[in-house]
Amino acid sequence: MTTAPFDLELLTELTEERGVPGYEDRVRDLVRREFEASVDRVRTDAMGNVVGTLDGDSEYSVAVAAHMDEIGFMVRHVRGKEGEFGFLELDALGGWDARVLKAQRVTVHTEDGDLPGVIGSPPPHTLDEEERETPPEVEDVFVDVGLPVEEVRERVSPGDLVTMAGTTELVGETVTGKALDDRVCLFAMLEAARRIEDPDVTIHFCATVQEEVGLRGARALGVDVDPDLAVALDVTVANDVPEFDEGEYVTSLGAGTAIKLKDSSVITSPKVHRRLRSVAEAEGIDHQFEVLPAGGTDTAGFQHTAGAKPVGAISVPTRYLHTVTETAHVDDVAATIDLLTAFLESEDGEHDYAL
Repeated sequence: MTTAPFDLELLTELTEERGVPGYEDRVRDLVRREFEASVDRVRTDAMGNVVGTLDGDSEYSVAVAAHMDEIGFMVRHVRGKEGEFGFLELDALGGWDARVLKAQRVTVHTEDGDLPGVIGSPPPHTLDEEERETPPEVEDVFVDVGLPVEEVRERVSPGDLVTMAGTTELVGETVTGKALDDRVCLFAMLEAARRIEDPDVTIHFCATVQEEVGLRGARALGVDVDPDLAVALDVTVANDVPEFDEGEYVTSLGAGTAIKLKDSSVITSPKVHRRLRSVAEAEGIDHQFEVLPAGGTDTAGFQHTAGAKPVGAISVPTRYLHTVTETAHVDDVAATIDLLTAFLESEDGEHDYAL
């Protein structure tokens, strides 16, 4: 079996923890714990963003961002008749494809502790032809916690959170689980912070909130941190599976870390992505280029709010995004850590990123 060339225990802890948009507290605690031994100071803002700062020898500063939140749900209603079972109606937190939700196990996070549940799915042979052909809607999803409605109402309240249940596992040469988006990049950022000891420039390692609902944490943090250069880390599409043509892959697993050229929210600064490429080539780090047709990242959040600043992005190629089986190649994860570390260690504030 393949072994991970990095701290798989920490990555597992990060990915299996709960942290939906606006409620990233459990992940935030892990990030602060890891920062304590690797940065000079740590602060948390009013939104919940965490910034771990390594002081450099110059006033030039770089912000590195990876988001803590995962897509999930909030309970909006408990339904059921007296004497019958109770079911939870949900409101989505982030972008879900309803097709992947049926027959999944979930965890309901209540004030009195976590409660297991399942998203119901009727047997296909009980559906008529129209029902089988009608695409599911997220609004139609409900959670069955296997309890009478009276007990459900005692234990679950509107506003309680729901996340997908799942473990993080090595599968062949890959690691798979829930919330690799974006905990695998959060992990890469924490690993880089651990490796870098005496940077020439000040580095702000930013663990952001609410990316999945509109880059909200990064937009606020861009004002507070106001860096000279920003680099975001996020997962990206890897459609290198049978149902897609090669031109639709975007990236491929095992081909290295991805240097972003564009997505639907940002066109990265040419001089920044060219330097990322030159660093990768000089260090012998496997890499590929990402042109993502749709989707946005914290890169745009920093560019919009921090003014006309150069921005770049590094991505981990990932299959099956926004599902409970998100899958990345262990070598691509390692390459992402290596490139981020080498880029930051070689940043001296003297590179000309102006156009």
